[in-house]
Amino acid sequence: MTYARHGLPDDLETLPRMPSWVTSARPETPEDVAFLSGAALCHLHLVLSRDDVPQTLLRARLALHAAEACVTHQGRPERTADLRDAAAFLQPGDSPGPAGEVYLFLRRAVQRPGSVKVLRGALPGLDADRIGDWLDAGQGAPVPCAAAVLQAVFADRPRDPAAALLLAETALAPALGWSHVLPLLALGLKRGDLRKTGEDLRLACHRAIVAAAGKASREAADLTRRAARLKAAAPKLRAKGAEAAVAQFLARDAVAPTVLTSLRSDRAARRFCDRLVELGAVRELTGRDTFRLYGI
Repeated sequence: MTYARHGLPDDLETLPRMPSWVTSARPETPEDVAFLSGAALCHLHLVLSRDDVPQTLLRARLALHAAEACVTHQGRPERTADLRDAAAFLQPGDSPGPAGEVYLFLRRAVQRPGSVKVLRGALPGLDADRIGDWLDAGQGAPVPCAAAVLQAVFADRPRDPAAALLLAETALAPALGWSHVLPLLALGLKRGDLRKTGEDLRLACHRAIVAAAGKASREAADLTRRAARLKAAAPKLRAKGAEAAVAQFLARDAVAPTVLTSLRSDRAARRFCDRLVELGAVRELTGRDTFRLYGI
């Protein structure tokens, strides 16, 4: 395998990009909007089929972005850094707070193949039969199906946009042939869109898919490049347990040194993270001197 001038495998330079005519078009009819969302989803499906895309990490990163969007819809001030801290430093018995709860249930929902059982684990306050009823509200093509589920949940839980969006994403994934939930609607829908119903909501969901599929494709390309850089640096790591530690970075949005239990001690874990930063394989995400978090 040869490497390009940025130190990345040549084939990563050709990771497919979303065609500009999809993202720059100004559709004027419902048919145009539906066509573009279908094209965007087709492109994203091709990106996700690549073996070099770190799928678990991509879902984790998109769950973080989706959580930020959801808490913003709720009018809360927490952003990416707050959500990362709420999850990374949570101790047994602690409450992550309302925003942290949103992030945690979205993160849990994308970790395993989507099902009612997984949703019950992610949303313990909801009854399985009720979840099934909401999911059954969605019929037909993928995006209209997701929009119908979104409307059905909002009709019952108008103050719970995060749960409504998660259930809509859960309906969307199998309709597209995806085993895992990939947050898209939460990334693309605006706060005002959540008040829409019927055809207006379906059109908003189609537009949201176009925007979100573009974001997800760009995120996939970025994480693929970064994952390749980490894998290229791995042979330089001599610490015992380094392989298992590297695997954590390929599965988590943010890693605290304390979770790198394959290394000898917390001190060894901190030194390991600093070494990865020196090699340009990971980034320190907080800018702090203590309670640091790292990610690719």
